[in-house]
Amino acid sequence: MTQYTKIDKKVDGIIKNVKGYMKNLSPDFIDVEIRKAYIFAKEAHEWQYRKSWDPYIIHPVEATKILLSLKPDIYTIQSCLLHDVIEDTPRTAEDIQEIFGDEVAFLCLGMEKLSKVRYKWEQREVWSLRKMFIAMAEDLRVVFIKLSDRLHNMRTLKFHPKPEKREKIALETINIFSPIADRLGLYNFKNELDQECLKILDIKNYKKIKKQLKEMEDSRESFLKNVRVEIKKILDGEVQDYEIDYRVKSIYSIHKKLTKKWIDHIEDLHDLFWIRVIVKDLSDCYRVLWLIHNKWSPLPYRFKDYIALPKPNGYKSIHTTVIWLLKEHRKQPTEIQIKTYKMKEYSDIWVAAHFEYKEKWSSIVKDIDWIKELKDLTQNIVDSDFIWSLKIDMFKNRIFVFTPKWDLINLPHGSTPVDFAYYVHTELWNHISMAKVNDKIYPLDKELHNWDFVDIIIDKNKIPSPFRISFLKTVKAKNSVKSYLKKEDKELHRERGKDIMNKYLDKLWLWVFDKDLSLLKVIDGKKYSTENRWTLLEEVGSFNITPSILLKRIIKSNKIDVKWSEAKALDSAKKKKNTHKRKVIIWWEANLKYTYCQCCKKQTLDAIVSHINSKWILTVHKRDCKILRDVNKERLLPTYVEWYESQSLEFSINFVLKNKIWMLKSLTEILFSMDINIEEIISKKIWNLNTWLSLKLVIPDYDYLIIDRLIDRVKLYYWDDLVSHSLEKIMH
Repeated sequence: MTQYTKIDKKVDGIIKNVKGYMKNLSPDFIDVEIRKAYIFAKEAHEWQYRKSWDPYIIHPVEATKILLSLKPDIYTIQSCLLHDVIEDTPRTAEDIQEIFGDEVAFLCLGMEKLSKVRYKWEQREVWSLRKMFIAMAEDLRVVFIKLSDRLHNMRTLKFHPKPEKREKIALETINIFSPIADRLGLYNFKNELDQECLKILDIKNYKKIKKQLKEMEDSRESFLKNVRVEIKKILDGEVQDYEIDYRVKSIYSIHKKLTKKWIDHIEDLHDLFWIRVIVKDLSDCYRVLWLIHNKWSPLPYRFKDYIALPKPNGYKSIHTTVIWLLKEHRKQPTEIQIKTYKMKEYSDIWVAAHFEYKEKWSSIVKDIDWIKELKDLTQNIVDSDFIWSLKIDMFKNRIFVFTPKWDLINLPHGSTPVDFAYYVHTELWNHISMAKVNDKIYPLDKELHNWDFVDIIIDKNKIPSPFRISFLKTVKAKNSVKSYLKKEDKELHRERGKDIMNKYLDKLWLWVFDKDLSLLKVIDGKKYSTENRWTLLEEVGSFNITPSILLKRIIKSNKIDVKWSEAKALDSAKKKKNTHKRKVIIWWEANLKYTYCQCCKKQTLDAIVSHINSKWILTVHKRDCKILRDVNKERLLPTYVEWYESQSLEFSINFVLKNKIWMLKSLTEILFSMDINIEEIISKKIWNLNTWLSLKLVIPDYDYLIIDRLIDRVKLYYWDDLVSHSLEKIMH
């Protein structure tokens, strides 16, 4: 039994720590309850050992020590000590309930559910992940225990004999658990989880960064010491009761920054660390800000007031970046964060700060909006979309937009006006006609940005367009569309599926479906009856399978040579042009009501655009129509005629950007995301300060308005790096 002596002492330390912060309970009660859970767990795990050959009980004890940084209640401490009992021992939830009560049994069962979560690279066990997030929405204490459990496992992962298993666990941690800790504001957990993962996944770079930090330690300490002296000079006598400290970026954060910017050494990073000024109250925050800006020059666009507009997870602080702070480091920008003591405590443990020892669980935590949304995400959601939804809705950057009544709406980055409409009210989407953003007509598939004012224009006669599902970002919006589609009748799904597939076939110059759906007669070597052929199209029309998948099966099963069929299908397409009543496609919709401009009506409509006026009337014009010279360009919508053989347009677009090595990479990523083809790139350095980039771009002529959207997006992403730009259409 001597092997338990050191572990017993660790438990003594846990009890002492808890007595220090839990003043509302008697010390004797704390001692009895914690030891009771420890003894129960020790007996249950008897004869079990870890890979390090330590008694298994060392793990729940060390996990509990980690958990104490969140100052948990007694129930959570007991549950952490007992968290592996149900899964790994003969003891049951009923045994725990009988001795420790319903609360502890509930938390232990929550942990037992989470133990089933597995990560298989791109094939995740979706249902297990759903259980995890349902448990998370019901009681966050389960997640606090799980994160503590995972952190201790990562610290001891080196003892696992199989490298592939270590890598798998590290990938699971960095893709699932680290983002959860980040979303909850548990940054100390996140940073250490990331660091332990980097040790497994890229030990070479981990050691390299650690060595560079060691080499810079003396100069960094000197710089920070002098910075603190300079800040102290301007605060003394002006602000009472303040502290100055600093934080250095975590090794994993440094690794990501070096990789993103293609930098080899940390000395080239300008935001390696930041200064933090902590004050007594809110008014002092803004006084410190004024004193700092009055003394040193702030960098434009690097000021963020998270007190006036907190982050989605409740984080509050003022961030500013100044230069010229020290004479010997004039060009070194220094980030300064200003917050109150309360904000500091809140940011350190955030959600965990809401533990209330007199109550079973804080009502504050249950009321957090994004936690309530988790349950919605796990209901009526298609498996293939679930993991994608977690990335988009839970872990990606968020934006704030305003309703016409000045209500602030929090959405995932990349959300569109349609996502906004669904967030506000389902009926808005069902009848959405147009969107106005900042009082201007705005495409429904265009991304919203921070602080946009969004107004949705509805038409009671409008019904949801299933084709817009492709550009929706939030799962709530996608699920609502799918839910609507499920209510439609079978025939509608079948006709829609046929229509969708015909468009795909026609685009590749293949024959469209005849009345017998002959192309579906034999699929994958199996004969299909007429009813089964329609069922396949029904699956496409109800969005249960993608058109591209069925198209590949058709081409393979019918042994179609796409190149050979193109010439033959061309004659058929020309005949269709002459016999088919051609539709005008506005904004990728075929059934919008419109009128022709009188001066353009009699001309060939081969290069057209639509204008929507203040009364929401659509008018189709030739692109060179004189009337369009004086209209608001924001009210122009892409337009083309069905069956029209579209031509390609070439544009030469030139940017002068600040000379940064990652600029070209990120610019081409924007072009890729917008599906714009690049014909040619020319780059030239200008005086070592700027870079001139010339891009030759090719787009379909009906989508020529996308060039304006490209320029807007470049301005948004590089507003502090873009010096100038110019655009020229290449004539043939």
